[in-house]
Amino acid sequence: MLRNHDREKLLNVIIFFATNTRNLGKVKLWKLLYFLDFQHYRDVGRPVTGLQYFAWPKGPVPVELQNEVSKPADDMKEKLDLQLHEFEKGVAMTVTPKVDFDASLFSKRELRLLENLAKEFCDSSADNMIEATHFENQPWDKIFNVQGQKQAMIPYELASRAAEAEQIQQLQLEHDEMRNNFSNV
Repeated sequence: MLRNHDREKLLNVIIFFATNTRNLGKVKLWKLLYFLDFQHYRDVGRPVTGLQYFAWPKGPVPVELQNEVSKPADDMKEKLDLQLHEFEKGVAMTVTPKVDFDASLFSKRELRLLENLAKEFCDSSADNMIEATHFENQPWDKIFNVQGQKQAMIPYELASRAAEAEQIQQLQLEHDEMRNNFSNV
């Protein structure tokens, strides 16, 4: 897998949550990633990790990451120990960091959001996390319940109110332009 800034950020977000929350398994991690990305998108017009989330029955799931955890890429294996445990209801996962969190990859806003989420959900169970993603009029609810699009992708635009959508699109265009200019240097 090609290493890039988004990938390094994703791995470090997982390290952060594994270090700063209790009982971090797959379901709780998926929900924390979803809250991080959708809240950051709502605030500035872009997600932190670049993951895409899909409306599954138990809430939003980053399917690409879901598929990877059973056979992690080398960069993930270097930074994380992911243990899958089978039990009567399915498969559980434990996450143990092998390296320290690299805060230099994140903006102050991103770090604040990571800290706030870790503090808010530190002791939350996976079941509580599922419940928190199912609130009425939130992105998962709009896709899964209102539109009835089971397992469909959840557009980030649903995180923002309609009046903010144009402003967020403009911020995203500016960010993309800056990124393209930087990569051409």
